[in-house]
Amino acid sequence: MIEHMSFDDWEEFIEEWIDIKKTDYLEAEKFGGAGDKGRDVVGYVTDKNKANYIWDCFQCKHYENALRPSQVYKEFIKILYHTFKLEYPIPRKYYFVSPKGCGTTLSKLLQNSIELKKAIIDNWDKNCDIDATKGRIKLEGEFLKWVNNFDFSIFSKIHTKNILKEHIKHPNHLIRFGGGLPEREKLDINTIPNEIQKTETIYVSQLLSAYGSESKENYKIVSDLDTKEKYKNHFIRSRISFHHAEQLRNFSRDSLPIDTFEDFQNEILSGIIDIIEDSHSNNFIKVKEVEKEARNIVISSNPLKEVSIINDRSGVCHQLINDEKIKWE
Repeated sequence: MIEHMSFDDWEEFIEEWIDIKKTDYLEAEKFGGAGDKGRDVVGYVTDKNKANYIWDCFQCKHYENALRPSQVYKEFIKILYHTFKLEYPIPRKYYFVSPKGCGTTLSKLLQNSIELKKAIIDNWDKNCDIDATKGRIKLEGEFLKWVNNFDFSIFSKIHTKNILKEHIKHPNHLIRFGGGLPEREKLDINTIPNEIQKTETIYVSQLLSAYGSESKENYKIVSDLDTKEKYKNHFIRSRISFHHAEQLRNFSRDSLPIDTFEDFQNEILSGIIDIIEDSHSNNFIKVKEVEKEARNIVISSNPLKEVSIINDRSGVCHQLINDEKIKWE
């Protein structure tokens, strides 16, 4: 699948991989294309807005073959020229990343900085037209001194298999490569918190009010339901559903792209909003009608449809109450 990626997808894939390496980099940034000055994807070790920031360069190549020196001599010249012109600091490390890696000749050069420098200089004239605006970059004067004193040991390579092993932690990994979503932990009354959490106060208050609208009694705290079996049982089911939906939110955050759960919520909201806005004889009936409709909604193309259960959908209703997007009153 990597070998059949477009070049743009390959760069995005590498940017995603760098983005999850939080212990190594503050930020990832994809330049790519014209005007990148030899930088495809960058990992910033320190703040890029401060002088002499520390960074690593990831040069992305996507060929049918393993990389040959002739395919990358221009990239060496670009980094030499643009650092000489002080357009950015010399990178701490400069990595070539390619689906089929580096061929034997290039790999040997990357392991021997003296031979690498010699090969670049020997092949300079054939590769020194680095872009249309610069013309041929001559190896002379102060620039020649710069090249001779440059530390060519910064150039290296990274194996694709190692990138894949780490990329599995990225939310887009399953979207790119499939393989199925991980299983979720089972929840029931014994596995959710005994005490009402701060994050539950709004929907809990709204539920107590809805029960009161049917019974004509004033329920201020959950323990007021101890002698009201119908409401107490419904409340227990609602709490379990809410915690299922919260678990699904966290599951999505860890395993899927940003906004996947929000899209799931919005599909539920679109499916129940007409019932919310209808008139009902009391608010508890509204709660039950809305929960029933939420459980019957067919989720279209959201990846969470593969792992969501009925409890998630009714739980989303209480999340929407918590977020003050709907009300039972």
